[in-house]
Amino acid sequence: MTRLISYFDVMSLLTLGALLPLLSYFLFSSYANALRTKNSTKREEIRSNLGITKEDGRKLKFVGLFHPYCNAGGGGERVLWAAVAHIQRTEPDMISVVYTGDTDATKEDIIKKAKSRFDVTLDPETLHFVFLNSRRLVEGSTWPYFTLLGQSLGSMVLGWEAMSKFIPDVFIDTMGYAFTFPIVSLFSVLSLGTFNVPIGAYVHYPIIHEDMVSRVKSRKQWHTNTGRIANSEMLSSGKILYYRFLLYYYSLSLRRTSFIMVNSSWTQNHVNAILNHSDWTFDLIHLLIPPLGLIKLFLGYEWFSKKNGDGQPKDAPSGSSSGRREARIVYPPVDPKEMVKFPLEGREKVILSLAQFRPEKDHPTQLGAFAKLLKAHPQYRTGKDSVKLVLIGGCRNAEDEARVDALKRLVGELGIEDKVEFILNAPYPDMLRWLSRSSIGLSTMVDEHFGINVVEFMVSGLITVAHASGGPLKDIILPYKGKRTGYHATTPESFAEVLHEALSLSSLSTEAEAEAKDEDIAIRERARESAMKRFSEEEFVKGWDENGWKGWF
Repeated sequence: MTRLISYFDVMSLLTLGALLPLLSYFLFSSYANALRTKNSTKREEIRSNLGITKEDGRKLKFVGLFHPYCNAGGGGERVLWAAVAHIQRTEPDMISVVYTGDTDATKEDIIKKAKSRFDVTLDPETLHFVFLNSRRLVEGSTWPYFTLLGQSLGSMVLGWEAMSKFIPDVFIDTMGYAFTFPIVSLFSVLSLGTFNVPIGAYVHYPIIHEDMVSRVKSRKQWHTNTGRIANSEMLSSGKILYYRFLLYYYSLSLRRTSFIMVNSSWTQNHVNAILNHSDWTFDLIHLLIPPLGLIKLFLGYEWFSKKNGDGQPKDAPSGSSSGRREARIVYPPVDPKEMVKFPLEGREKVILSLAQFRPEKDHPTQLGAFAKLLKAHPQYRTGKDSVKLVLIGGCRNAEDEARVDALKRLVGELGIEDKVEFILNAPYPDMLRWLSRSSIGLSTMVDEHFGINVVEFMVSGLITVAHASGGPLKDIILPYKGKRTGYHATTPESFAEVLHEALSLSSLSTEAEAEAKDEDIAIRERARESAMKRFSEEEFVKGWDENGWKGWF
């Protein structure tokens, strides 16, 4: 009897072992079929909502652009809408699908703001929005501790929601959520290869890079490294390990892309380093712990590919590469149509700041430098040489509003209330008016990934003063025809000094300063010509086509 039971037990196990693969394949096939049906229905729904009938014979393609804060009105959104407008002009059979968490705005609201803020006209007939409800998971306030890790995991949830609602023909993240890439790839696996979605990215700023690790190692206090951590060896060691962990997985996620565009040489250098990043400690951990090894395999393996044998996309532009190990620079565009008309002479003594009220923009340094300028040179407080600081920026949420309140308190503490003005969420025409009036443009962000505001200053004819790092140092405020196009500084003291130098150029109190006036105009002319040549919308769309998504359908 025991032998008989054992025989049946063995036979049952063998039968179950044979059936499990078949059952798994059946479940996968059923899910893949449901996925295909749902997505096909969604495509027809989008076509119908846009008023495109099947009878017109158009074979539509869908490009998905992942930008959860598409209505924020910052430089990243300028890139997004310039890309969408270009696609609409050149690809009439392509539908731009924007994944956004701006559920408090309608399609009409977003299109209107793109026109108001950036003067970009979008065609509603080839633009569709997929509204995401879990955006709170990528907000810093949701994760008071281990913020970067929480936001990264939250972006994976957000990416799952996006793909569950609609799977495009190509997926491009234009905001910096690289951890969505494994999720997009997962849908290729779940659909058994039905949805072979190439992944692209336009990276404004890597979420983690070696400089951040170095700052923690050197125990330097920063807006990403609080004094409590910087002053503790144990906490600093823990944070280094945490950063190494994030950097390792960030590298694996970025490698899922078919192409990567970046906004500056600073970003390119960091992204290329991340793409080639390795860490033997985590490699060993993945080797010793099989479940983690499977995660690494999933992140790093090219499950389905539309590349040719040489690693190029089909119909790729001549000389292009797959971009898996090398990012290509595509400078953000500036719209010069109005700005280039602004006169260079007769500017008011206004120092203008254009930056969203985020911590990394470092508005306190602007206020501190301005206060030092007024203290060292009292003539700028009253009379004909009186100078004013105007801060224009977007407020995305309650956190930004609280930050502005703190800045206003700082203004009071510095005793410069009558010399500083805050303008929040200014419409595009208002911003243009300030650009046409102001004399100096000020940007104090350290390691600014690009600095579209700096380009706007230069095109508008302002003398620009920016931090000596990142894009403003390496890409924008460069000598033109061997001569100066602006100024750099690093500390509140050095910013105050160069602000005084720039203001002195436009002073006309005596005939002896006529030469300084000539140099003032010459700097403005050179800056405008240099920026116009390198950062036009024409250059942007050319780079977008040559280094971006074409050839991946």
